[in-house]
Amino acid sequence: MASAREQGRRTAFCGVAVMAKASYPGQAKTRLCPPLTFEEAAALNTAFLKDIADNLIALSADASIAGSMAFGPPGSEDFFRANLPPAIALHEVWYPDLGVCLIETLRKLFAAGNRVACVLNSDSPTLPATLLAEMANVLAEPGDRAVFGPCADGGYYLLALKSLHRRLFEDIAWSTPIVAQQTLERAAEIGLPVHILPEWYDVDDFEGIRLLMGELLEGRPFSPLLLSNPARHSLALLKSMVSNSDLKERLDRFIPDGLARLEGAVA
Repeated sequence: MASAREQGRRTAFCGVAVMAKASYPGQAKTRLCPPLTFEEAAALNTAFLKDIADNLIALSADASIAGSMAFGPPGSEDFFRANLPPAIALHEVWYPDLGVCLIETLRKLFAAGNRVACVLNSDSPTLPATLLAEMANVLAEPGDRAVFGPCADGGYYLLALKSLHRRLFEDIAWSTPIVAQQTLERAAEIGLPVHILPEWYDVDDFEGIRLLMGELLEGRPFSPLLLSNPARHSLALLKSMVSNSDLKERLDRFIPDGLARLEGAVA
């Protein structure tokens, strides 16, 4: 018998899977520590997942898009069931190599009957819904193609396909500033046309936290041309962290490793 989470779910034109990790302190968003504590980083991870889920569900009211989470580590399904709405499907996907994770996630989305499959990062809670809608509209046009959403740090927040092209995930230097460049090179190698969306940012380091707080707490949009997702869970959490801890002081005192090394060399 289907679970409550599975009942009533429909196959959509576009299946979107967020590459998600359960919010265990010391395991989630650890690149934010410091200046955040492990507990704060884990709480922020949960808020991000909730905001992205809300964004996908809201968009599905006007477009044939079905949201899901490709999650890990193994055995963490209860965390996702407890924190996400039943409309968000769950796929356990956990491999040492990120490329394999992405391939397997896309394969699951296509196997579920979606005509278009999209992998989405879990670090961009304010990502505008209009970018996801643009992705779906572009892929509804005839002909094979990809839609690519580059991140400000050289990675990407979104990659969507009409068919699974494994070459896009091969020989990629994951977690480096050349991921986007290499992925586009792979697309060129196989002759796959690519529609490139506007750049957005992900929150996986000190600068990302600054951008997020600027958007949500100070009203400074990342892009004047795009309406950010309101990210109400992240907003509430950041307000609480600022009010109930010394977060702002820690951010003011924090010097990223690279800058600290440079200042040390100059000194």
